[in-house]
Amino acid sequence: MSKFRPFRAIRPLPEDAKQVASRPYDVLNSDEARLEAADNPISFLRVIKPEIDLPSDSDPYGEEVYRQGLAKLTEFKELGILVQDPEAFFYVYRLTMDGRTQTGIVGCCDYQEYYDGSIKKHELTRTAKENDRVRHVETQNANAEPVFFSYRGKPGIDSLVNEVTRSPIEYDFVAEDGIRHELWVVRDRRLIENFESGFAEVPALYVADGHHRTAAAARVGQMRKEDNSDHTGEEEYNFFMAVLFPDDQLKIFDYNRVVRDLNGLSQESFLSAIKQSFEISAIDGELAPTEKGTFSMYLGGVWYRLKANKEKLTSSPKEGLDVTYLSDEVLEPILGISDLRNDLRIDFVGGIRGLGELERRVDSGEMAVAFALFPVSMEELLAIADAGEIMPPKTTWFEPKLRSGLFIHDLE
Repeated sequence: MSKFRPFRAIRPLPEDAKQVASRPYDVLNSDEARLEAADNPISFLRVIKPEIDLPSDSDPYGEEVYRQGLAKLTEFKELGILVQDPEAFFYVYRLTMDGRTQTGIVGCCDYQEYYDGSIKKHELTRTAKENDRVRHVETQNANAEPVFFSYRGKPGIDSLVNEVTRSPIEYDFVAEDGIRHELWVVRDRRLIENFESGFAEVPALYVADGHHRTAAAARVGQMRKEDNSDHTGEEEYNFFMAVLFPDDQLKIFDYNRVVRDLNGLSQESFLSAIKQSFEISAIDGELAPTEKGTFSMYLGGVWYRLKANKEKLTSSPKEGLDVTYLSDEVLEPILGISDLRNDLRIDFVGGIRGLGELERRVDSGEMAVAFALFPVSMEELLAIADAGEIMPPKTTWFEPKLRSGLFIHDLE
């Protein structure tokens, strides 16, 4: 059973939606966010990346950053740029990228289900990043950005969504990156009740993108519960904002690896070492992996096709991942990289950037070798989460990304 309920969203007026909406906080560094918001005084980046309105040498975790984010959120509300709905509604949010559409329902989940395990994760969080999100939520008294969840699709919920999307639309715009964003407000009480009862029959939700925001929201809910002697479980702080998408509409992109050096090996010695685990052949030009168990490697100006040794493959959910195989057979034993979360010799490149980005980083001399991987499937993600296992860091990259600033959840 999944508890999913409507809420009174704070959101922009339709005429301001495109200008307010921004990319999420974690896909831009401070310099990129500062540049992106430079000519837009009402960009939501000023709320979720508030350091862009402070001196460039400001500590991104300094108290003044959190206060600045609150000041901007307050200013946008006072100016009428952001307005709270008069009643609790659900919202249907559709994104279209390169002709592919995914449609989710925006509402609030119960933080206790994260601790109970019915909201399932597949990644670990970093303490500093999680603490940062906790401070943003606590200071702003709001979930300023939604998390991106999935669930095993249900025809009954699909029918409700289809009914909503035949009603008048609230927002409809194409962002600068070419992604179309559409939003409908579910005001009909019958539909609201049917969404709630429909999700009550969904056994589990899955964190697709937003593990740090989910963990932070749960921590804030727990802290406020402990501080409230009259806690009932129905207070607004018990719930956090999420967009729920059926699993069959989502696409995971590859998440590739680049390594700074060959751990003291020559290129010839490195190639010889990895032949123990792969069949290797040079490729004329770049070629993305075409199936599970195959990799593309860029080394010394040459692309290679790597095919995993079948005798070393395993069928268990986590151990059967290509990213696990690469770590177990190359990154750790040959390149000496065992801590993917903290080792500065390795970096990660979302597949949305293309293989050309891998070539660029190697050809520039910044990196010595790059590995392109076949994307993880939604079936693999769900199986790992169901098994209570954790994927290696930087395994999944979802596109399109949710825009921030289209809906905000007030904790009171």
